[in-house]
Amino acid sequence: MTSLTSQHAPRDAKIKPISGLAERLSRELAGDVLFDQATRGRYATDASIYQITPVGVVIPRHQEDLKIALDIARDAHVPVLARGAGTSQCGQTVGEALVLDTTRWLNQVVEFDPDARTVVVEPGMVLDHLNAWLKSHGLWYPVDVSTSAQCTIGGMAGNNSCGSRSIYYGNMVHNVEGIEATLADGCDVNFSFVDGFAEGSREQRLAQQVKAIAERVGHDIRDHFPKVLRRVGGYNLDLFDCQNPIPYDPNGRANLAHLLIGSEGTLGVSRRIKLKLSPLPEQKVLGVVNFPTFYQAMDFTQHIVKLGPMAVELVDRTMIELSLENPAFRPVIEKALIGKPEAILLVEFAGQDRDAQLEALGRLNELMSDLGLPGSVVNMPEAAEQKALWNVRKAGLNIMMSMKGDGKPVSFIEDCAVPLEHLAEYTAKLTEVFNRYGTEGTWYAHAGVGTLHVRPILDMRRDGAQKMREIAELASALVREYKGAYSGEHGDGICRGEWVAWQFGETINDAFREVKQLFDPQNLLNPGKIVDTPKMDDERYFRFPSTYQRIPMTPVFDWSSWNVKRDPLTGEQTPPGSAGDTTHGLAMAVEMCNNNGHCRKFDAGTMCPSYRITKEEQHLTRGRANTLRQVLSGQLGDEGLASDEVKEALDLCVSCKGCKRDCPTGVDMAKFKIEARAARVRAKGLTLRDRMVGEMPRYAPWASRFSGLVNGIERAPWLAKRIKQALKLAPQRALPAFNGNFLATADSSSTAERPTAERPIAEKEVLLFVDTFNNYMEGDNASAAKRVLEAAGYRVHLNVTQGQRPLCCGRTYLSSGQFEKAKAEAQRTLDFLMPFVERGVAVVGLEPSCLLSMRDEFLQYGFGEQAQALSEAAYLFEEFLLHAHSTGELSLTLKPMEGRRVMLHGHCHQKAFDALRPVEQVLNWIPGVSVETIESSCCGMAGSFGYEAEHYEASMKMAELTLLPAVRSANKEAVLVADGTSCRHQIQDGSGREAIHVARLLAQALA
Repeated sequence: MTSLTSQHAPRDAKIKPISGLAERLSRELAGDVLFDQATRGRYATDASIYQITPVGVVIPRHQEDLKIALDIARDAHVPVLARGAGTSQCGQTVGEALVLDTTRWLNQVVEFDPDARTVVVEPGMVLDHLNAWLKSHGLWYPVDVSTSAQCTIGGMAGNNSCGSRSIYYGNMVHNVEGIEATLADGCDVNFSFVDGFAEGSREQRLAQQVKAIAERVGHDIRDHFPKVLRRVGGYNLDLFDCQNPIPYDPNGRANLAHLLIGSEGTLGVSRRIKLKLSPLPEQKVLGVVNFPTFYQAMDFTQHIVKLGPMAVELVDRTMIELSLENPAFRPVIEKALIGKPEAILLVEFAGQDRDAQLEALGRLNELMSDLGLPGSVVNMPEAAEQKALWNVRKAGLNIMMSMKGDGKPVSFIEDCAVPLEHLAEYTAKLTEVFNRYGTEGTWYAHAGVGTLHVRPILDMRRDGAQKMREIAELASALVREYKGAYSGEHGDGICRGEWVAWQFGETINDAFREVKQLFDPQNLLNPGKIVDTPKMDDERYFRFPSTYQRIPMTPVFDWSSWNVKRDPLTGEQTPPGSAGDTTHGLAMAVEMCNNNGHCRKFDAGTMCPSYRITKEEQHLTRGRANTLRQVLSGQLGDEGLASDEVKEALDLCVSCKGCKRDCPTGVDMAKFKIEARAARVRAKGLTLRDRMVGEMPRYAPWASRFSGLVNGIERAPWLAKRIKQALKLAPQRALPAFNGNFLATADSSSTAERPTAERPIAEKEVLLFVDTFNNYMEGDNASAAKRVLEAAGYRVHLNVTQGQRPLCCGRTYLSSGQFEKAKAEAQRTLDFLMPFVERGVAVVGLEPSCLLSMRDEFLQYGFGEQAQALSEAAYLFEEFLLHAHSTGELSLTLKPMEGRRVMLHGHCHQKAFDALRPVEQVLNWIPGVSVETIESSCCGMAGSFGYEAEHYEASMKMAELTLLPAVRSANKEAVLVADGTSCRHQIQDGSGREAIHVARLLAQALA
C-alpha cells in the first residue's frame, strides 16, 4: 500500500504524480487526464481552510470512463476521490488521491417517473439545473441548499445536505430512494430497500453484515446518536433502528442507499442516484421578523416553528451590514428592515392555497404582537421580492467571507445543532466564548432546526489554529450539555472528522471502522475521512499555514485598501498605509476567493462566461484565483504573475468584470488580469498585435483621416489576409472601420471651456466625454447624445483639446499590458476634467468600459482625492439622464413610438456597476415602447478578444449561449440596443443585424 493513503501525508504542493499513472489513464480514457502542477493546485482546495494537492485529475466523459479510472487507480494502489463542485466546507473533497470530477459530462437525467415522483440522475447534475428541468412537471427536488446554483447531486449525497426547508422536507437522506455505485473492488451495486435485494446478491450480503454491526451496537446507537433532525456525522448505522425518532423512510423500511448518504465518498463511488420528488409549492409568502436583540430572535424561534412554516432562516446584524455594503444586495435587504434590527428571521409559508398562506402570515404578525413585538414583521407576499431576499440569504457564506484583512470567518463549529428550546442560551454562551478569545461570530441560516452557521473570525497565519482548537473544545462541551449534534449539516471531512469519536463514542467509532473495512478494505476511497482522520488543526493541511509566505513583487495598481487591519470585536477596519501595503494588498485581494464556487452558476448574471462554454476549472474565476494565489505564494515557481501558468489560466478571461458584481466577495479577475498582463509584458515584451491594440488612440486620428484607404483593406482580400495573419487576427473578422472625427467637426461653440472664477458655469452644463471609438468609428452616437442633452436644456461641453492629441481613458493600454502608458493617459484625462469636476459639472460618457474606468481603475492609480472626486462626477449617458430626472432638473419631451419593441443587451461593465437598469428606465420614457432585456452573459467580443485568431471560436461560443439566439429570434422590426462598441460589432458579425446606442434611439424620439 502506498503512503498516499496515510491520514498523515504531508501537505506538499510538489508531490510527484505516480509514475506511469497519467500515461495509462490518457491511453485508456476518453475524458480529460490532467496531471500538470497548476491543475492539481486548482483541485487542492475546496471551500474549507484546507489544501492537499491531489495526485492528478480525471474528468470522465462517460460512465465507462468512471469505471476504467477506478480500475486503473486500484491497480496502482492510488486512492480515489470523487468530487462534484468542490463546495465542501470541511475538507471532504481534498486529498492526496486521484480526483474524479463528474461535473462536466456526467450530469444527465437518466430516468424520470412523474407519477411515482422519482428521477434518476448522474452525480454531476447541478441542483438548480435539475429543478429547472422539473419545473414544467410541477415537481422539484426540495433539498434546497444555498449553493444550489453550483452544487451537484452526487456531492449533496456524499455530504447528506440539508437546505433551508429541511424543517418541512428533511435532509438528503430522507429524499433518496436508491444509489447505483461502484465499490472499491470494481463491483457494481444497486443500493435500495433491503427487503428487495435478490437472495445471495452482493447487496444482500452487505446489508446483512451492516445490520449485524448495527444490532451489535444498537444500545450505543440509541444512547449516542443525537435526537435532532440535523445530524450528519459518521455513518447512518441507525438506518436499521426501527425505534429511530427521525426515520429515514416514512414506512420504516431499511434502505442501504441511506448508508452511502453522508459517507463522503468513503464507501463507494456513486454513478446514478434515484431521488424522491415533491410537488412544487404554487403559493409562497414570506414574513421578515425584525428583532431588537439577537437573543429574542433565538428565543422566539421555538414559538414561530409551531405555526408550521416551511422555513425559518436567520440573518444577523453583521450579515445585514455586509449586505448593505454590496451593491447587488443593498436595495434588497433595505426593503426587509424596520429600523436597525440586531437580527431578522425569514419565515416562509408555502402550499397550494394562497389564502391559507396569507392567513398563516397573519398569524405570524399576531404571534409577534403577543410576544411583545408589534409591527416587527415586513410582509412579502409577492414572488419577486421573496426570491430577491432569498438570494441574499443564500449568499450568506460568501457575504460573510467578504471581510477584508487576514482575519477571516473560519468554519469548524458552524454546524452544531441543538434543540430549539436551548437555542438562545446556547448562542449566548458561545458568544461569551468568542469574546473570551478576542473575536466574534457571525450568525446566520437555519434557526428553525436549531442549526446556526457561525464562524469565529481568526487569522490562521498567526494564532488562529490554537484558538480554533480551544474554541472547538468549549463549543463541544455546550453541544453535549444541550444534547445536540456537533456536525449538523456540512459533514465531517478534516475539520470535524476527529470529533466523530467524541460525538458517538469509541464503540460506535469502532463500528464505523468495521463498515469502512467492509466496503473498502484497501482504504482507497477518500481515505482519512469519517474514520482515522487527521486532527482539525494539523497545519500541514492548511491552505494558509503559519509558514505561508508571499513572494516579493511590485504590483502596478495600488492595492493598499485591501491590506486592512480589522478589530474582530468592533468590526472597524484600518488601512495601515505603509509602503509594502500594496504588495500584500494584491495577494489579499486574490485570497478573498473562498472557493465556494459561486462562479460556477449558469442561471443568471454575467459570471463566468469562459466557464460557461468550457466547464473547466481552469477557466473559472475560482480556478484562476487559486492559480494566482499559488503563484503569489511561490507554490508554482518563482516567475510570479509573468509565468506561463498564469497566462494559461487567464487566457479565456474576457475581463467582463462579472465577478466584480456577481461574486459576493468581490473578486475582480479583470483587474488581476491587468496586473498579470503588465508583469508578462515587463518580462517577455510586447507582440506586434499588443502594440496595435494598445496604440489605437494614437493612430486613430491618422486612420480616420485616411479612412478611405484604411477601410479599403477589406476590399482587397489578399492584403487583408496577410495583415490579419501578421497580427494573428481572426480571418472571419472584418478589420475595424474608421469614420470621420466627431470632435474635430463638432460645433466649435461646444468646445470645453474650463470654468474659472471670472467665467462661472451656467445653470445647466455638462461635459460629454467622447471616447476614441465613438469619436473615430461611430460619431453618430456622440452626435445623438449631444442633441439629446441640448434638447434637455444643457449646454454641452466636449473634451476637445486644442492642438493636442485627443484624450483617452487608457483602456486599450491596460488590456495590452502597457500600464505606464495607460496611467499617463489617465493622468492627462484627469488633469483636463478636474476644473469641471471641482465646479460641479458632470462628466458623461458613452462607452461603458471607458467611462466606468474613471470609477474603477482610476481609483487605483494612486491619484488620491482627485480620482475619487472624478469617480463621483462620472456618469454613463443614461445614468446622467436618470440622475437629472430624479433631481427634477431634466426637461426632455419624447414623441411616441407606438408598438416599437426594443431588445436590450447590456455591456458587461454596465452590469458589473449596476448601470443597466438606468438604460431600461430611460428607454421606458419613450411612449409606446416595450423593452425586453436579453438575459445574457458576455457577448464574447470583449475588446480585442474576439478579434484574436486563437480566441475567435471561444468568442462565438459565448455569443451563442443566449445573445445571438435571442437576436435571431427577434422580430425584424425590433430595435436592438447595445451601448458597448464591442457588443454592437459582435451582434453585427454574428447575426447580420445592426444594434444601436441608446442615445441614437432617444435622439430619434425627440419631439
